[in-house]
Amino acid sequence: MNIFLIEDDEAIGMGLKYSLEKEGYSVVLGKSVSDAVSSWKSGFFDLCILDINLPDGNGYDVCKFIKEKEDVPVIFLTANDAEVNVVMGLEMGADDYICKPFRINELMARIRTVLRRSGRTENKASAETEGILTVKNLRIYTNEAKVAVVNDKTGTEEPVELTALEYRLLLSFCNNRGNVMTRNQLLENMWDVSGDFVNDNTLTVYIKRLRDKIEKNPSEPEIIKTVRGMGYIVEKA
Repeated sequence: MNIFLIEDDEAIGMGLKYSLEKEGYSVVLGKSVSDAVSSWKSGFFDLCILDINLPDGNGYDVCKFIKEKEDVPVIFLTANDAEVNVVMGLEMGADDYICKPFRINELMARIRTVLRRSGRTENKASAETEGILTVKNLRIYTNEAKVAVVNDKTGTEEPVELTALEYRLLLSFCNNRGNVMTRNQLLENMWDVSGDFVNDNTLTVYIKRLRDKIEKNPSEPEIIKTVRGMGYIVEKA
């Protein structure tokens, strides 16, 4: 499931993105109205979470922009629960709102409710079991942020130790199975643990490390495949 998140507070935005990705969602994060306009991909997102107060406008502007293009569920984040703000958001087509500060579990529950109500199921990357993504012999337990490779001979699981960024990269691939991911798409909104944005050379290193850990033969990958001249793809089953 793909979530479009607009939040101008960097700390809150990064924290929300990390929490959502731990739940198995793929997240595109922006900080402004202009970010929203430039990052929006019609037909790509299943849900939008929009902060109301933005440096170059407000979440209402973003909601109007999105709703003119397609009917995607919207949840507003607001620091002000005044009735006029709530009513305005709902009249513009928002499906729910949540007031800051909020508990992350409450937000997750509201996301699930909105998705169910809109008819968009939480079939996360074709998992056989809720909270588990399966790609060939790879299993990703999104509720625990754990990854394992199934031994073909014994059927036992062998844990795979991934860094936070490697795990985030793997989720990006798995939540977009069947779609070619360009390097620019992968670089978008990715940063390392120190908060620095990942550059193109560093991305190459992370993809190599990830393949070394999850592929049977990293030189001939079966999970993360290269599409020459375009990017990478994790194929659908």
